[in-house]
Amino acid sequence: MAKIAVESSLQNVKQVLQEKGHQVVNMENESDMQNCDCCVVTGLDSNLMGMQTAITKAAIIEASGLSAEEVCQQVESRIQ
Repeated sequence: MAKIAVESSLQNVKQVLQEKGHQVVNMENESDMQNCDCCVVTGLDSNLMGMQTAITKAAIIEASGLSAEEVCQQVESRIQ
């Protein structure tokens, strides 16, 4: 299964992804994120300055407004 980085505040998403057999890591550890297949963010920390530092080439999924199941479906569609 896939290695997914998830923001620490998204515990329900972490749980659903783990139940589906995915390896879930915290986004706070940059070394773990470099080998991830996908990242799930809350979308609350918008980049107001327009500056970005990419630490991964993985697909990014914004979880705002989505249920944990919907996020899981998006993850699985992106990693296939």
